[in-house]
Amino acid sequence: MTNQSLDQYNGFLNTPNLWTDSSILELNQFTHSYPISTDIELPLKLNTRMGKRIEQFVFQLFDSIESIQIIDENIQIQKDRITLGEIDCLLRNNDELVHLEIVYKFYLYDSNASPTELERWIGPNRKDSLIEKLKKLKTKQLPLLYREETKTYLQKLKLAPEDFKQRVYFKAQLFIPLSNNQESFSLVNNDCIYGFYARLNEMTRFSDCVFSIPCKLDWVSDVSEKAEWLDYNHFLKHVGELLKEKRSPLCWLKQQDGTFQKFFIVWWDKN
Repeated sequence: MTNQSLDQYNGFLNTPNLWTDSSILELNQFTHSYPISTDIELPLKLNTRMGKRIEQFVFQLFDSIESIQIIDENIQIQKDRITLGEIDCLLRNNDELVHLEIVYKFYLYDSNASPTELERWIGPNRKDSLIEKLKKLKTKQLPLLYREETKTYLQKLKLAPEDFKQRVYFKAQLFIPLSNNQESFSLVNNDCIYGFYARLNEMTRFSDCVFSIPCKLDWVSDVSEKAEWLDYNHFLKHVGELLKEKRSPLCWLKQQDGTFQKFFIVWWDKN
């Protein structure tokens, strides 16, 4: 397995759950303990889609935990050959049966998006949001367990929907405006705040730094010293092309003192 894939896997492991002690919209996180170890055999072929790759990381992690037994994964629920949806994972954790939905997201905090905190976390290109994802989990993905078609599938395993507790495995990297002075947020795990976001004209203060623009699959990775670093002018040129396409890239920043930071450059106005 390539070092790049291992870096992605370790970045996934290091990402905290989006919330911890309490539930959000009555959605409860799946919790477990595991040793942080890079001594793991990843699949030879990892899916090229971010969401599916994260699922593979989760399944690989669970395979290494003695208390967890995966019953089935990526279960297509169909009616008359039409797919109604997919159940990410059914597992047994010790003596507890769990229906698990897996989520890994990148959200930016826009205080102008809504009067409520949960609705202010939006996707880098403003095409999705945290509140939309939470509602989809609650009203579409988790209720799939109770469809008649799912009951028929479970009967073959001599199981029933009522046997399962429903949990989410929701990890996220959060980014706040460069000028934001708010120190904490009440509804999300503040350990998920990985950096800032800004428009290109706000980056002049970092003109003495170097930058890297990782591919999307590497967004999950921690910043690597081995990255291909660009000076400020070359960075402006490369990222400017992405902004013209209305794509907000995640970037890495290395300051003169050797410290690293993640950030997004956005094409849309924040105010």
